Amino acid sequence: MAGWATWAGWASAAPERADPQTLWPEAKTVVSLALNYGPASDPRAVLDHADRAAISVYAQGRDYHEVMKGKLKALGRFIWDTYRHELKVFVDTAPLMEKPMAEAAGHGWLGKHTNLVSRRFGSWLFLGELLLSVELPADDPETDHCGHCHACLDVCPTKAFPTPYKLDARRCISYLTIEHEGAIDKELRPLLGNRIYGCDDCLAVCPWNKFAQDARETALAPRPALDAPALAELATLDDATFRRRFAGTAIKRIGRDRFLRNVAYALGNSGTPDSLPAVVRLLGDRSPLVRGAAVWALSRLAPEQFRQRQRTVAESDAAVRAEWDTAP
Repeated sequence: MAGWATWAGWASAAPERADPQTLWPEAKTVVSLALNYGPASDPRAVLDHADRAAISVYAQGRDYHEVMKGKLKALGRFIWDTYRHELKVFVDTAPLMEKPMAEAAGHGWLGKHTNLVSRRFGSWLFLGELLLSVELPADDPETDHCGHCHACLDVCPTKAFPTPYKLDARRCISYLTIEHEGAIDKELRPLLGNRIYGCDDCLAVCPWNKFAQDARETALAPRPALDAPALAELATLDDATFRRRFAGTAIKRIGRDRFLRNVAYALGNSGTPDSLPAVVRLLGDRSPLVRGAAVWALSRLAPEQFRQRQRTVAESDAAVRAEWDTAP
């Protein structure tokens, strides 16, 4: 699925820093390409199983950056071999406003959740771009078809949308579990539920998904080990096993410590005593980030045990010590 837009067609909506010609002065046309990664079932089903990990659909298969980049490079070789047009390939690696470009190229429109929505594929599209040195006629842009619907805004666990079409990333679970490097604010931790990498809620609830299609790209198919894995099992991963398990996936990029921080929060939210041994194990983790999350999880699952340990624990890291000093 591809479309194109000339730079002049959407420059007025983009900040100067995102002008493709600042990346490559020869750019005349942006070719926007979209790849369907629609799931075969509702990704929210795992949220009803608190002892299992909810991993965003896009991260359950091979890293989409590599999949998209391979396809774009193949297209780029065809364009060069056939027409000798100079070009550059981008997949979420440069300050290009890919969603507005996709809207201008006719792939879909920016929904109230700030993500692209397609009448043909619903919410499930990866995006990539080719910058061409030749000017092509622009496709017609898509128009907004959200209407009066606000399902995506209502479903957000952390209320990350202060108004329609505006996202507060500081409250977005995808940002918090992937991009945020330190401990997550205590007020937001219970709202994570069992989501340990990303969040699909606002995407999955969109009514336009009734037209969505299952992904046909086999590289994007969910790996069995990433389809609702047990939280307690994930809590046992050391550096080496983490790298092996998530090799070739987007998850590997956040690193083991941040990943286990998220697992510890999810264990604390599980509400089941069966999660307690895994939490106790993480209390002795070599990473302060993981230990601090485990302290919070212990206070949630076993307040009395938390108080007993609180009186005798020896902790040198100030941030972890602060977690212990906070009463459940």
